[in-house]
Amino acid sequence: MRAIIPVAGFGSRLKPHTFTIPKVLLNVGGKPILGHIIESLLDQKVNRATFIYGHLGEMIIEFVKKNYPSLDAEFIQQKELLGLGHAIYTAIPSFDNEEIFIILGDTIFDVDLKKVFSSEESSLGVKYVEDPSRFGVAVLEKGLIKKLVEKPAKPISNIALVGLYYIKNPDTLKKSLELLVKDDRKTRGEYQLTDALQMMIEWGEKMTTFNVEGWYDCGKPETLLATNEYLLSKRGTHKVFPNSVVIPPVFVAENARVFNSVIGPYTTIGEKAEVNSSIIQNSIIGDGASVHTALLDKSIIGNNSVIKGSYKKLNTGDSSEIDFY
Repeated sequence: MRAIIPVAGFGSRLKPHTFTIPKVLLNVGGKPILGHIIESLLDQKVNRATFIYGHLGEMIIEFVKKNYPSLDAEFIQQKELLGLGHAIYTAIPSFDNEEIFIILGDTIFDVDLKKVFSSEESSLGVKYVEDPSRFGVAVLEKGLIKKLVEKPAKPISNIALVGLYYIKNPDTLKKSLELLVKDDRKTRGEYQLTDALQMMIEWGEKMTTFNVEGWYDCGKPETLLATNEYLLSKRGTHKVFPNSVVIPPVFVAENARVFNSVIGPYTTIGEKAEVNSSIIQNSIIGDGASVHTALLDKSIIGNNSVIKGSYKKLNTGDSSEIDFY
């Protein structure tokens, strides 16, 4: 089996971080988003992967080659960002006769892949959502997908596609993608994978769904922090530092330094970062960052950033009220 992992997106909602680092390499729960994905695949013996890269792609190539040398990795550049369908279309040269598992590069998931890969039919990961207008959605009939629609203007289903696609017949997917591009079939100005999959269904391909309750989007600051919280609650570490209090769960890199501080809960501190005389919770501190005399909550501090705060000295009378902004 081959994994297809699109990682070409710019990550506009995560600026300014994504000016200098690809979204998929942002640290969450102690390692880059892409690292969590690759390790989940390797755990299931998926040892071949195609990465479709764009913005700052050389950093992604270096990360994969350096940290996962056992992975048989191919890298294909998506020169124009024309939608997810176009991204998978650019990966066609790496297709073979074996099954394909497509997973979006900014999504961390918690699902039993062994069960998914044992399916007799193609199967798409889904989750019930209140607002389906932001997703591709599936309409089911007798356990099979009858129809797929990308971001429907009028709700037709609350069963949303969450970015996990197990494809039994890659040759059929190849043909549908090639026809999609050849006929210039776009939805909302882009080539949609959902439309290519709908073609497959119309041609007789049977598709089922599998539930993905553990689905964690990393596309916005608030969802990145929520995913960080989830990952730390599952596999946080506990460490002791001089004159400091650590409130688990947290992740602190082995070569990070913490002095005279309160850390946690739900705090990730990256490689070679330094925290001194600070209180930090629900936050991600990047590699090489320095935080001194600061109070941080729900914050994302980029790699090699320097944050310096200050403490206040107050002498107030009775019934005083002071607000710091």
